[in-house]
Amino acid sequence: MLLLTAVALFLFTRDHIPLESSSLAVLIVLVVGFQLFPYARDGETLRAADFFTGFGNEALIAICALMIVGKALETTGALQPLATVVGRAWQSRPVLALLVTLVAGAVLSAFMNNTPIVVLLMPILVGVSLRVKFPVSSVMLPMGYATIIGGMATTIGTSTNLLVVGIARDMGLREFGMFDFVLPVAIVGGAGILFLWIVAPRLLPDRVPPMQDTTPRIFTAQLHVKEGGFADGATLSEALAKTDNNMRVDKIQRSESLFLAKLPSVTLLPGDRLFVKDSPENLKHFERVLGATLYNISDSEHPVDEETPLSAEGQQLAEVVVTRGSPLHLRSLAAANFTSSYGLMPLAIHRARTPSSQVTGDLSAIRLRAGDVLLVQGSRDAIDNLKASGTMLVLDGTMDLPHTHKANRAFGVMGFVVLAAALGIMPISISAMIGVGLVLVLGCLTWRDAAESLSVQVIMIIVTSLALGKALTETGMADYLAMSFVGSVSALPVAAILAAFILIMTVLTNIVSNNAAAVIGTPIAVAIAQQLNVPPEPFVLAVLFGANMSYATPFGYQTNLLILSAGGYKFADFLRVGIPLTILMWVGFSLLLPVLYQL
Repeated sequence: MLLLTAVALFLFTRDHIPLESSSLAVLIVLVVGFQLFPYARDGETLRAADFFTGFGNEALIAICALMIVGKALETTGALQPLATVVGRAWQSRPVLALLVTLVAGAVLSAFMNNTPIVVLLMPILVGVSLRVKFPVSSVMLPMGYATIIGGMATTIGTSTNLLVVGIARDMGLREFGMFDFVLPVAIVGGAGILFLWIVAPRLLPDRVPPMQDTTPRIFTAQLHVKEGGFADGATLSEALAKTDNNMRVDKIQRSESLFLAKLPSVTLLPGDRLFVKDSPENLKHFERVLGATLYNISDSEHPVDEETPLSAEGQQLAEVVVTRGSPLHLRSLAAANFTSSYGLMPLAIHRARTPSSQVTGDLSAIRLRAGDVLLVQGSRDAIDNLKASGTMLVLDGTMDLPHTHKANRAFGVMGFVVLAAALGIMPISISAMIGVGLVLVLGCLTWRDAAESLSVQVIMIIVTSLALGKALTETGMADYLAMSFVGSVSALPVAAILAAFILIMTVLTNIVSNNAAAVIGTPIAVAIAQQLNVPPEPFVLAVLFGANMSYATPFGYQTNLLILSAGGYKFADFLRVGIPLTILMWVGFSLLLPVLYQL
């Protein structure tokens, strides 16, 4: 079990292997292994089928139900009033507005998944950055971290919290109430928010100097030489001179199989395509001065026609960030029928983890990942419709957000879900399931929306982690690891042991999935407390807090990936802010938990 757990954690860190594939492989090995080699302990045999119980785990049901209810808030625009307040504050008092944004994001994240909150706030920050001319990179990352901090505060703040609380309850511990650990999070998290407000913006360099409708990411695209345009009949050198020699041409294509040498004397003809790389603003400038048309890389899949006339008046550029759960996530543009569905032309792509200069081949066939950015062009109405659909994150330099007459219904349903659980009327799994039924009956979501809001990746990693945790517990491996840990630190005070355990969980969650770290760490935490003969609650909270501190890398949490792309950040920026924040939170919890639980 120890070897399999180590292999699982290794697979979870491999970016080129889908997380759901790794999870399924580990689950298969687990059930096949225990089927072929039954394990008996204390007269009871651990059946292979027992590892499937994670699919019916109460915490997983609650997590899925909350995903759907949260999707209703996102789709209906129920949080638009907050967006309006934050947007106005940024235009009048930016410094105070940052604090308002951080606190609002943290408070909201205590009651719903932070991904839709980040999706809500990102366009606002992009829009106001254009108006008040502040670098959006100095506030985007602090905003994302604030939502992670806020998610620690309640049992429903994150899926990690629900899992830890559920596993602790299944192991016989007293069940945590929704607000049982608000106090330590308010104290330590408050210090973290102050750090993000005062210090973090000064640590972040300006990664995106003034954005003018779009960011300065470099995209790959094509310019189609039109008959009668300046480029028609001009030599390559004349065309370059028209752009003040700022245009870089990678290759010239005359037909499907004929590419011309980039000689200065080569004459351009109608139908020729110039492969260029530049910022969206420069690409549109080249299109205008050369009298050419900006096409996507593969126009055979996305033809320009009367519905998507790139040369028509009123056409605008926008950037679409691929988020988890969106129709484009882990799909190609061709498979998603992007142009026909949305009336927008995809022009180019910027990859979150791969330099755009390395993007080659057919744009429509590229499998998109969370954090990738598509440069699209279309009418104002088409862009507005895409934003109003609530299915994708659109950055177009405005603060317009979707809002429907059903927003109040969705907000009321979420209020019911939270209050029913907070007041002890019913468990969160029951109230959330009722909430799912309500948002469907009230028309806040369709069944397709509900299905798309569920993440196969999240479900599989949770089920597999629960199976690993069960195997670690039933085989005695959790007790063995706890004894080994206690034995190595037995000379230290209990408070120091608790601090060391929080640090271990923090390091682990920045390497593998936070849900995996939490599920595997919880039974070990309980065993450690039993070995030390101390209350288990502070060690369970050590897992909960440590597993949520995904600050140090852009891959530690899904919202970090969105922010990595939209904010134009580099990996080092997460280290620059995330490591000090992690140390601050770790020291805070290490000092506060022993005081609160009298260790």
